[in-house]
Amino acid sequence: MSRYEIVFSGQTLPGADPEAVKANLAKLFQADAQRIALLFSGRRLVLKNNLDAAAADKYRGALERAGARVEVVDMAPAVEEIELAPPPAEPTAAPAAATPGRLKVAPRDEYMAAFAEVDAPDFGLAPVGADLQDDRAEPRAPQVDLSQFSLAPVGSDMGQARPDPAAPAPDTSHLKLAD
Repeated sequence: MSRYEIVFSGQTLPGADPEAVKANLAKLFQADAQRIALLFSGRRLVLKNNLDAAAADKYRGALERAGARVEVVDMAPAVEEIELAPPPAEPTAAPAAATPGRLKVAPRDEYMAAFAEVDAPDFGLAPVGADLQDDRAEPRAPQVDLSQFSLAPVGSDMGQARPDPAAPAPDTSHLKLAD
């Protein structure tokens, strides 16, 4: 069952006064002038969707009587028909000798037939327990010249900021505890 939507782009029917159409739509939708101005902004607006054919025709008729040009659009997605290419023809001659160290793969279906002429190396399998990662070179410490630096004697002032002296404690001698 097809479902439809009502689309309005701000256009009026030929010969209809735009101000009268705005007034009719304001009365029909019970909307203020600001909402009606949004309808006539020129953008494509879906006023109602998911309607059956009879309801879509009823809405279209009411809006056209008000002077608005609307479209009734089928919501079902358009399905594009495509034609598949024929599968590749089977070779009649014997295949050429494979290059040593290269893998020759026969396609299993039409999709894989596109990859039949791909030249792929034949890597093979390593024995169980073999180390597959290359050996890494030992990291070397960088050569940094530190001859321009010297050490200060223990306990010397290195120029760090001294903390501010603590503020004196407030005088609380005038305070008493009441029973």
